[in-house]
Amino acid sequence: MTRRKRTSMIVLLAVVALLIIAGVAWAAGVFPDVLDGGAHTAAIEWAAENDIVQGYGNGYFGPYDNILRGQAATMFKNYDAYLKSTAEGTSTCSDCHNDTTLLTGKATAWGMSLHGTGTAFDYAGGRAACAGCHSGGAFSAMVAAGQNPDEVTAGDPNPTRQDCRACHEIHVTFTGADWALETTAPVEFYAIPGTTFDGGAGNLCATCHQPRGAFPAAVDGMVKVTSTRFGPHHGPQSAILRGTGGATTGTPMVHYTMVSDTCVTCHMGSGANHTFNPNIATCKTCHGTATNFNIGDTQTEVQALLDALEAKLLAANMLTADGYAVVGTYTAAKAGALWNWRTISIEDKSLGVHNPAYTKALLNAGLAAFAG
Repeated sequence: MTRRKRTSMIVLLAVVALLIIAGVAWAAGVFPDVLDGGAHTAAIEWAAENDIVQGYGNGYFGPYDNILRGQAATMFKNYDAYLKSTAEGTSTCSDCHNDTTLLTGKATAWGMSLHGTGTAFDYAGGRAACAGCHSGGAFSAMVAAGQNPDEVTAGDPNPTRQDCRACHEIHVTFTGADWALETTAPVEFYAIPGTTFDGGAGNLCATCHQPRGAFPAAVDGMVKVTSTRFGPHHGPQSAILRGTGGATTGTPMVHYTMVSDTCVTCHMGSGANHTFNPNIATCKTCHGTATNFNIGDTQTEVQALLDALEAKLLAANMLTADGYAVVGTYTAAKAGALWNWRTISIEDKSLGVHNPAYTKALLNAGLAAFAG
């Protein structure tokens, strides 16, 4: 069944649902209270012929009677049975809407996630620059249009959270295939031309979890810091995995080169955990004795480097106590130190887990800028 045909059937069913009442028996032939040539006659007859609606036991249809919730449910159940009987044999709403926890479990977990509880979607209302990633509806429209986040031209007047519809093709086929992701295409970083992230299902995440800016080119060895939020703004996680996004480039981490679906594998696991919190059980596939994410004391070491670099930046009056950059003109090395500190501390937040070697190299380069 084509999508157009399926959509037409849904529209017809919706029209019928608004105008008729489902009964228990249908008298063969034309319903005496349904006028020939009426606006909805064809829809009613189609639904009756396919046993979706049956009319009253007396042979009447009651096209203008109020419909009860249970009667509407019966019609949708009958429509589902009709879909199951089609030639495809796979079109069924019950693939998802059934008595399991398939939907409720995912929805509950999502409700505990930052996507489900955060306030970031508030930014999407009047800000075109934010809408594509901060509103679920705008994200879907952006993906459908093949745009980058910086190509969205208007804010979303009705912003939503990044919910099921943002990531999945909900109600496209009306089968379990609707769980397919809206996109898994490789992502070329729009702020870092020529660099592509190709991480399987994690490409969906990288659509937004990528830098919105790159470290500026120095002029005569100096860099102007023009914003208190001097840094990649926001979500450079995919870039860090890829070995880029800092003031200098590095090499990709094995979490990028060896983990098939990158972000999705680590943050959802085999059970598709929709809190998106990484599970140490996933790490044990490679790190069999791991009991936490501080594998090899990487996070401890990175935190120490962050603290040391923060102290240098504060002493140089380049950073405020609450973590904002001090606007000014600095040497490229010191501006890089400021960029790298914010990238790792404020933006990436994994304390080196995403790419230990690259993270340490960025922070050590920052400390070297203040040496002597």
